[in-house]
Amino acid sequence: MLTFPHIVPKQIPFSFFTTIRASHYLTLTQVRVAEKRFITTPDFWFVKIVSTLFLRSNPLDDRILSYFGKYLTPSLVLEVIKRLNNPNLGFKLFLSTREKLNVPHSFWTYNMLLRSLCQARLHNSAKLVYDCMRSDGQLPDSRLLGFLVCSFALADKVDVSRKLLVEAWCNKVQVNGIVYNNFLNILIKHKKLDDAICLVRELMRSNSHLETFTFNILIQGLCRAGEIDEAFELLRCMRSFGCSADIVTYNTLLHGLCRIDEVERARDLLKDVCLKCGVVPNVVSYTTIISGYCRLGKMKDASSLLDEMVRSGIKPNVFTFSVLVDGFVKAGDMTSALGMHKKMVFDGCLPNAVTLTSLIDGYCQVGWVNHGLNLWHEMNARNIPASLYTFSVLISALCKSNRLQEARDLLNVLKRSDIVPESFVYNPVIDGYCKSGNIDEAKAIVVEMEEKCKPDKLTFTILIIGHCMKGRMPEAIGIFYKMLAAGCSPDDITIRTLHSCLLKAGMPGEAAHIKETIFEN
Repeated sequence: MLTFPHIVPKQIPFSFFTTIRASHYLTLTQVRVAEKRFITTPDFWFVKIVSTLFLRSNPLDDRILSYFGKYLTPSLVLEVIKRLNNPNLGFKLFLSTREKLNVPHSFWTYNMLLRSLCQARLHNSAKLVYDCMRSDGQLPDSRLLGFLVCSFALADKVDVSRKLLVEAWCNKVQVNGIVYNNFLNILIKHKKLDDAICLVRELMRSNSHLETFTFNILIQGLCRAGEIDEAFELLRCMRSFGCSADIVTYNTLLHGLCRIDEVERARDLLKDVCLKCGVVPNVVSYTTIISGYCRLGKMKDASSLLDEMVRSGIKPNVFTFSVLVDGFVKAGDMTSALGMHKKMVFDGCLPNAVTLTSLIDGYCQVGWVNHGLNLWHEMNARNIPASLYTFSVLISALCKSNRLQEARDLLNVLKRSDIVPESFVYNPVIDGYCKSGNIDEAKAIVVEMEEKCKPDKLTFTILIIGHCMKGRMPEAIGIFYKMLAAGCSPDDITIRTLHSCLLKAGMPGEAAHIKETIFEN
């Protein structure tokens, strides 16, 4: 336990003792422990005094700092930094005690400072603290190492993260596989595929214990980047390291192949998985390839694979049926889409918003808008939340049928919902009112839209052409410049229309200025 000396050096300023007395008073009158007993231990008093002085006078006077240095211990420094509860102040106190007083710091001080600095995004300061930790001969444990590696990687300081791992390898520190996996996930997410590949190669060279999960992360990154052949090469490598590919590995490869439209190759891989690999495909495996066929419009192959899936004892889910319904709709085969919907319900698989929106789209494409609206009302009755795309499909179809008021009513329903709208939902209604000559109503819809989202290039184009057709040239010019200010570049049709209408309206000067402005931009 720390005790204060009876004789205090004369060179300490009077204000120092005034602050101590104030701190002493505050401690006695305000600080209690949970069981309502006063805290009067000298250690607590000392921590209270140092932290109070540091808060009021930063940096501390060297004489005061030197005086405190006689009594500061690593554990007391930690308590002071805790009490400061501020990463910046804790860092400054750490530097002062280290550089001026040569106070050694414990692992727990380093641990707390590093975490608090990284959480406050003060990664440069955290790097200095880490360097001090290493120069003191201390190493982070696996948990701290994992935190630092991920934190620096998320801050786009991948080189620092890699250096931390290299130091751990050199010092034979046991690194948990979770650290590598988290680091790889961050690299893949931030599209640093080359760094991820280098890390895995380094792990291979160092004969580290690699897990299937680790390989799966990199395979997923390669597939997302379209590097399918490299992903299959990695599959062969993982086998040589004693790692067995699992269903996640194969589903990732199947998805990667279908992304680049190599669906037949994906189906061949599925056959190999069934016959040779000892891995049982699941509903995701089949649905991935079915989706690939649907995207290519090969609905016969998609239906055939569905039958094969059912024969193998795997039950289709809502996603399987939804991609098939959507595929038939996009292929213009509404009869088959409705048949698949019927089969889905018969199998006890309830359709969701995606399924029903595809059917609504199909009805609207063949001109059966009322059937689409009936399905919309059915969704509401069954409390199936509509998506933004559901609104878009119906609003667009109503506008094409010149049912503008109904489309306007749907916009009001959208406005009252929790869905965040986008300009493409409003544009058909704005265009409809402009073409019908009701420019003022179109402008009112734009005002409502701007409360929720920004107009896009098409919005401005519709408004400019609409105003030109009505001969409202000053307003058309104003919208044109607003379009440029919003960073939207007008297309040739918009420019030619505006220029031609300005000339017809006897405004050659404005027409010339428009052309000059376009040239400058």
